[in-house]
Amino acid sequence: MTGRYLNRRDLIAAGALDWDAALADVHDALALLRAGKAEMAAENVLPLGTDPRARGYGLPARVGGRFAAAGLKWAVHRPEAPQGGEAITSRTILDDLETGLPMGIVDSAMLTRVRTAALSGSVVRALKPGVRRIAILGAGAQAQMHLRMTRAVFPDLAEVHHWTRSGRAIEAPEGVAIRRHRTASEASLTAEVTFACTSAPEPILGPEVMAKGALILQIGYHEVSFDAIDRADAVTCDLWGDFARTSAKSLFQMHRAGRFPADRIAADAAAILLDGWRPDPAACVYFSSFGLNIFDIALAARLMRRATDLGLGQILTD
Repeated sequence: MTGRYLNRRDLIAAGALDWDAALADVHDALALLRAGKAEMAAENVLPLGTDPRARGYGLPARVGGRFAAAGLKWAVHRPEAPQGGEAITSRTILDDLETGLPMGIVDSAMLTRVRTAALSGSVVRALKPGVRRIAILGAGAQAQMHLRMTRAVFPDLAEVHHWTRSGRAIEAPEGVAIRRHRTASEASLTAEVTFACTSAPEPILGPEVMAKGALILQIGYHEVSFDAIDRADAVTCDLWGDFARTSAKSLFQMHRAGRFPADRIAADAAAILLDGWRPDPAACVYFSSFGLNIFDIALAARLMRRATDLGLGQILTD
């Protein structure tokens, strides 16, 4: 094939960590989806062993407008990082919708974390724009990316309440105090907004964290108990789709167990970001972040076009 290969360094040079651009990509991709100018097919899931966290995912999508690209992200998730490797690896293949020609391949492990954190930032900016105290659960790459995002997007941020099972520290941004906690619940209850960014196979957050005015964003695998989700005043997610039948996320497990009807969803990301849905200020809101294929393609396409303009990356030829 022809096109370019972009590694992590190329992506950063092309602006992958420009948070204003990433949040705009999330907003515009949702608007295009609503207008029928973007589309996602249901993910293909390949088990990679007996551990339900070990899976390969194929996520195809097309996104029109300024992105004008279609593609497929292939991601492999492992319960733990293997020796000398990473827990999550992924690549995204892109085609230009206008010309039909291949654009190239993006090493999208970091980009997946960026688009996930950008969605989280968009939701928090809409629902808790002046947030000063956040909790981050976990110490891996996704937790670190959420910390980087919040420091850039929320200038009033003053405290980060942190918990991780491993005891590993996270890097404190300049001017922000890191306070470490013995339990996930303790960290969450001390904050206005919680980002749960772990690979926990069993819930680490129970009903007690669903406090008045709290916003709990589940980014990871199965961190929030069914009873906790039941306690939330408003249950929201990025999108309710066919993946509710296969996803291992807590909310979708709860749905398949017959404990959460689809019509109980108070709002999805489009309702929050495009329509201005807002809960009562005293409501406890739970947001399940699944990760939409359109975001992967949108960010990868923007960065591929920018990298091409800048002459970045490795040229691929037949």
